[in-house]
Amino acid sequence: MEETIALIQQTLDKVRPFINRDGGDVEFVDFIDGIVYINMKGACQDCMLIDSTISDGIEIILQEEVPGVIGVKLASEMPKKEENAAK
Repeated sequence: MEETIALIQQTLDKVRPFINRDGGDVEFVDFIDGIVYINMKGACQDCMLIDSTISDGIEIILQEEVPGVIGVKLASEMPKKEENAAK
């Protein structure tokens, strides 16, 4: 898993200059069950094309370069961690 995360981060580093060129940035948050969770920053944060940037750009590149990646979502879409019911 650590190797996969390192490869995800290396791949994001490859696409980062293209995102930076438009005044944005991408931040790796987590990798859970084949899904890479990211935060978009700067100009990308409120851009109307954020979904396209993720699905048509970042997601395709990660799926091609990192075995086991099946999708990319915003960190705000991460599953909530279940709290321990027996406190």
